[in-house]
Amino acid sequence: MSQALDEVKIGGLGASRQRVEDARFIRGRGNYVDDIVLPGMLHMEILRSPLAHARIKSIDTSAAWAVPGVRLVLTGEMAAQRNLAWMPTLSYDTQAVLATDKVRFQGQEVACVVADDPYIARDGVEAIVVEYEPLPPIVNPAQALAPDAPLIRDDKDGQTDNICYRWEVGDAEATDRAFAEADLVSRMKLHYPRSHPSPIENCGSVADFNSATGKLTVYMTTQAPHIIRAAVALVAELPEHMIRIISPDIGGGFGNKVPVYPGYVCSILCSILTGKPVKWIEDKTGNLVSTGFGRDMYLTGEVALRSDGKMLAIRFHADTDQGAFFSDAQPSKFKIGLVHSAFACYDVPHGHITAQGTYTNKAPGGVAYRCSFRVTEAMFFQERMVQAAAADLGMDQAEFRRINLRSDDAFPARTPFGFLVDSGQYEKCLQLGLDAIGYEDFKREQAQARKRGRLLGIGISTMTEPLGAGNSREYDILGIKMFDSAELRVHPTGKAILRTGAKTQGQGHETTWAQIVSHELGIPADDIVVEEGDTDHSPFGMGTYASRSTPVAGAAVSMVSRKIRAKARKLAAHLLEVSEEDVEWELGRFYVRGAQSRGVTIQECAMAAYTNMPDGMEPGLENNAYYDPPNLTWPFACYIATVEVDPETGVWDVLRLVAVDDCGVRINPMVVEGQIMGGLTEAYAMSNMQFQTYDAEGNIVGGNYMDYLLPTAWETPGFELHEVVTPCPHHPIGAKGVGECAAVGGPAAFVNAVMNAISDTGVRNIDMPLLPDRVWDAIRTGKDISGAPPFRNE
Repeated sequence: MSQALDEVKIGGLGASRQRVEDARFIRGRGNYVDDIVLPGMLHMEILRSPLAHARIKSIDTSAAWAVPGVRLVLTGEMAAQRNLAWMPTLSYDTQAVLATDKVRFQGQEVACVVADDPYIARDGVEAIVVEYEPLPPIVNPAQALAPDAPLIRDDKDGQTDNICYRWEVGDAEATDRAFAEADLVSRMKLHYPRSHPSPIENCGSVADFNSATGKLTVYMTTQAPHIIRAAVALVAELPEHMIRIISPDIGGGFGNKVPVYPGYVCSILCSILTGKPVKWIEDKTGNLVSTGFGRDMYLTGEVALRSDGKMLAIRFHADTDQGAFFSDAQPSKFKIGLVHSAFACYDVPHGHITAQGTYTNKAPGGVAYRCSFRVTEAMFFQERMVQAAAADLGMDQAEFRRINLRSDDAFPARTPFGFLVDSGQYEKCLQLGLDAIGYEDFKREQAQARKRGRLLGIGISTMTEPLGAGNSREYDILGIKMFDSAELRVHPTGKAILRTGAKTQGQGHETTWAQIVSHELGIPADDIVVEEGDTDHSPFGMGTYASRSTPVAGAAVSMVSRKIRAKARKLAAHLLEVSEEDVEWELGRFYVRGAQSRGVTIQECAMAAYTNMPDGMEPGLENNAYYDPPNLTWPFACYIATVEVDPETGVWDVLRLVAVDDCGVRINPMVVEGQIMGGLTEAYAMSNMQFQTYDAEGNIVGGNYMDYLLPTAWETPGFELHEVVTPCPHHPIGAKGVGECAAVGGPAAFVNAVMNAISDTGVRNIDMPLLPDRVWDAIRTGKDISGAPPFRNE
């Protein structure tokens, strides 16, 4: 009889194991960057520009130097003397560390002050006097492309306009032919506004340069410590082996903590200049106005349709507002991220996409915020266009999707943009969602309510998102391939320590990575410690963003565990005195084929690795793995929202939200559900309340939490979660990832529901967020409502 362990009881796959990291977090025992205190440590504050576009005529720092306790006042001119006034970005552009010639967005770093404590440093910052010569600001791509537009990046040799990239993909000729043959062409024009990740913890760093050893240690709020180390080596011109990046506990990231920020570089330079450790902790305003934003994309799209509802082709053009510097963190060859993943879940034969990025006088950004490199915009545009196409055909929105979704027997399939979609049960997910929401009953209720003046709406979003960017044929950042890593060491007693190149910031790696090891080796999850975030002690990896955790780092954990199991099998054969071919495995133990009672546990094998190994075998039971994924993973989701809109005020309330997620094999169902709920909360916030834009002068509107609203438990609607499981065919454990899906696909469900509620007005689009005044204006005027800047203060 089998003596295999019960996987759920030992905390393996499928166990809703409580997050082990929460034991310290809920007790206030987390270790964040601001908790780091080093002997002799100084504190840094940054002076930011009040203007969006202005020439710097002079900077007078004399009063700041005179403040008691100030140790250093650093300007761009001083940084330039060490070749650190500018730094390379992850998109092969350059970005000012401290402004030298002019400021290019409100909130840009102009100077910094280092002092004995942060309050003195703030006093020093306030004592600096800067004389500016205002220049005309640009706050959207249309202004940037105007013939008389001022040149924002006049620092770049050969730059004659405000365009930072052009890009296209697809077959333009085949797409044009399909449009020529179409019975109907549906069109949509919209803007996905800027959003801010708003992590609870702001960015920060503690830089400690040891002049005696030449080693630089930086404690930093980064989601990708190894990439940051490489970037710091390039910027600071220090040898990489003399740089140690430590990323301790992170209070949320959502993509906001992937880029290299000027504050990091300034703290490093200040530590070198003062010979002391220097701490910089960003304040809330600084984080909101200057760190990595998401979105800010304009789309003009078309769908070629047959009268029976079949989509024949799609084409769209995207303009991205990159801000003052092109600093997106994304794969090198994709200048607009993975926006060409649009319509991957639909059987559309042809497509063509063009894109263009522009410089504007706004903080740099575009990709950050719980998104796999522009996939959020792709899925939002896709689902808004799908709803509009169904309406133009006079077809039910669910039936239109059913006609066009890829069928179960159509996998694997190539999209018109070259992606390989390898698995899914799309119609099953859609039907499960429709049944759960009571789709037909709601439509009847909706029709009856309209007769009484009530506006009810239902919105659907069906999407598949490419996760786990990595395969080295196509994906790199700064030339470094996007693989990931794991290192596993099993001690003599059978306890283990696992280190990976990823970096958790709330995903629960310390819990779920141990569960993967348990699944592969049968070691109880409680006997496994997980460590990440120290470049001196963890294997080289690309970090955690774009839902790479489970698809890439999790796969590396599985693969290194299998390497350990392969060596343990040899040890088992030695202990059982049989050939390796006669050894079988069941969870937690090896046994002799045909004599299942004769066996040894994985713990006994671990002890033998240090005490009783066969002749010629290297002692120890440890290994590492670098996982280069053969393909992206493709989770699928169906989100359906019902709402009621008040026609007198424009206020809309969510009645229900049903989510059906197929993320492949679920490692920890509880963690998966938490990720989905968190993503849906952010999706609701983006669609309903998060308003961040710029006025005509380049002033940020929504630069504080009185204007940029974060949803609390009071505003957040309830969510009903359902699941379908289609294992990924190439992932070691069949997992696909889920961390971003709800935030990516959720916004369209909410917006589609509101637009469905007011469909009788003839309005095709209201740009997010769907604030009550925008909805009311649309109902009152029957016209589309744009949210594109400039915001008019009057």
